[in-house]
Amino acid sequence: MNSETATVLLVEDNPDDRELAMLAFEEVGLRESVVACEDAEHALEQLNRWEQESSDGGCRQRPGLILLDIKLPGSDGFQVLQAVRANAFTRFVPVIMLSSSSEESDMIKSYQLGANGYVRKPVNFERFVEVAGEIKRYWLTLNETPSTIV
Repeated sequence: MNSETATVLLVEDNPDDRELAMLAFEEVGLRESVVACEDAEHALEQLNRWEQESSDGGCRQRPGLILLDIKLPGSDGFQVLQAVRANAFTRFVPVIMLSSSSEESDMIKSYQLGANGYVRKPVNFERFVEVAGEIKRYWLTLNETPSTIV
């Protein structure tokens, strides 16, 4: 996957954490590729919009990676993950749970529902930049996904 063209969907309700993530992604050259949503509803709307555009013969945009917080207002990240895995359009998109939770049960549930990874949100900016760089290198450069996923 080419990180220059891959879109990252970031789902994060905390405005401070969202801005920290966006600044970290800017440091590693990804800010222009990140679409940020503040809750589950907006994330699912964005995914539906991309799917509709794709089915209408328009843009074939699909996120190359979804970074998903667990604790969201309304539907939580687990419900979003279930919806992503249940939809043929997004079923194989890598999903990384990006959470401040250190609860073993949250990690287990994430993997049981089909998450590809679980990363604890760094609170230190320098560490967040390192994590953003590692995410970019692995998930958007080294990791390969089929060119056509339906």
